[in-house]
Amino acid sequence: MVGIIIRLLVNALAIFFTAQILPGVTVDGLQSALIVAVVLGIINTFVKPILIFFTLPLTIVTLGLFTFVINALLILLASSLVPGFSVDGFLWALIFSFVLSIVSSILIWIVK
Repeated sequence: MVGIIIRLLVNALAIFFTAQILPGVTVDGLQSALIVAVVLGIINTFVKPILIFFTLPLTIVTLGLFTFVINALLILLASSLVPGFSVDGFLWALIFSFVLSIVSSILIWIVK
C-alpha cells in the first residue's frame, strides 16, 4: 500500500514537472497534478487494457508503436475529465506521454 502511494506521489511530481517543461500542457498546481495522477492510474487500469485488446493487430503491425497513440488518447481523456489539467492537442498529448514516461522512470529510480 505504501508503494502505491509513493508511486502515485512520484507520478504527480512527474506530471507537474513535465507540464512545466512543455508549453502545450498546463497543470494548475500540485493538487491538480495529484488528481491527474489518480485519474490516469484509474484510466490505465480499466480503459487501457480494453483499448490494447481491441487494437492488438494494429499494435503488432506497428511493433508496439501504436501504444503511444493509445497513451496520447488516454491523456486527452484525462484532460477532459480533470478541470485543472489541459493539453492543447493530440501532438502535445503524444509528446507529454513520451516525456512523462521518461521523467517518471527517472524519479522512480531516484526514489528507490
